[in-house]
Amino acid sequence: MAQKPSIPKGTRDFGQQEMAERNYIFDTIRSVFKTYGYAQIDTPSMENLSTLLGKYGEEGDKLLFRVLNSGDAFSGIDYDSFRLDGNENSYNSKALTLKLCEKGLRYDLTVPFARYVVQHQNEISFPFKRYQIQPVWRADRPQKGRYREFYQCDVDVIGSKSQLNELELVQIVDRVFHLLDINVLIKINNRKLLTGFAEIAAFPDKVVDITVAIDKLDKIGLDAVKAEMMEKGLTEEAVAVLEPILLLSGGTAEKIATMRTLMNGGSASGIVSEAGLKGLDELEELFGLIDAAGIASAVEIDLSLARGLNYYTGAIFEVKALDFAIGSICGGGRYDNLTGIFGLPDMSGVGVSFGADRIYDVLKGLDKFPAGLRSTTKLLLANMGRKELEYILPLARSLREAGIATEIYPDQTKLKKQFDYADRKCIPFISINGESEMEQGLMQIKKLSSGEQKQFAKDDLEGILSFLG
Repeated sequence: MAQKPSIPKGTRDFGQQEMAERNYIFDTIRSVFKTYGYAQIDTPSMENLSTLLGKYGEEGDKLLFRVLNSGDAFSGIDYDSFRLDGNENSYNSKALTLKLCEKGLRYDLTVPFARYVVQHQNEISFPFKRYQIQPVWRADRPQKGRYREFYQCDVDVIGSKSQLNELELVQIVDRVFHLLDINVLIKINNRKLLTGFAEIAAFPDKVVDITVAIDKLDKIGLDAVKAEMMEKGLTEEAVAVLEPILLLSGGTAEKIATMRTLMNGGSASGIVSEAGLKGLDELEELFGLIDAAGIASAVEIDLSLARGLNYYTGAIFEVKALDFAIGSICGGGRYDNLTGIFGLPDMSGVGVSFGADRIYDVLKGLDKFPAGLRSTTKLLLANMGRKELEYILPLARSLREAGIATEIYPDQTKLKKQFDYADRKCIPFISINGESEMEQGLMQIKKLSSGEQKQFAKDDLEGILSFLG
């Protein structure tokens, strides 16, 4: 019995139609990146596991795809050295996994980018502006809008602490989604404020626990977030200090003013947070730049926004589609010392990542892909026989050299079948040339959408191109 073909859960095939649509997304994003002076690099799909581990938090580490060492990875291993407390059936699975798997599929493009910067620091000029459009992998539970293999479109600048870089990223986000005709809300927060939350709650060592919990506010609600923070060791009093912050509403200036009071000793704990005040200064400066730049998309401060990745240290961004229910379609932030892990300290950077697969789902769900993407071929030359084929071959060459995507139907068959082929592939023009056209040196072209039909001298390339548009 033949095996039924399948692909792993959380992955997808993309046919010609889907690839045309995906390339529309990639080309749109790439064009905007280029207008802001970013140039492309690529990094390997696999990285050393030591490069990836510890960069995404405990939850992120669990989602890394490990790559088993090549050859017989299980031979020559002293399993006794990995047993726990002499128990024959209990092993230190983390240490054993590291022994068996020295490489992993990349989880995102930012950590490999930091590795690249350190490894090639003597070859590049700072500030270094780059973009990458490549797939990443996460061992997540597949669900709507969440895949195990998906593309990210990253844009980063490293080697500058100026918040003009943050502004530029907001402008890029605004421009990309304007071109894609997606209404979005750009949410912004600052990780220094999250440090401030932990400090005024009198639990400065719980920054990560608080951050991970707060980042789930939209998904699980306030009560569940409060319960999770208490499970992590926060007291009721500490949670009570944080709750009004998460419920804070109003405009940008109002939120900043209220938070400044709380961070300056005005909370129930009376604690002053210098980190929180610094974060507010940065937010105030950034929103001043955004107002001056005239961003068309909606932009707001979201104090519950945390972004789960541990390497963020300053501004953080998240973008939501307003007219389609799905998770964030773009996100990122400022990281001050990611390269320090690889031996190059104090190299600040900031970047955002566009989730191409979720953007695809939004455009598909809203039916906003341009109709012209449905065909890559402009003109189909009908196959009428051997002599006619010899007549149209030079025509096809001239058209292709002029940049017109041209196909010749491969088989001599009924015209109805060839018309059906053009219809299925959404080819807008068909050319049928028989004995009469050959005798007169003509080329006949029909526009299928309207039925309009014209004849041209076969060497009248200008007229033919004009009709094809």
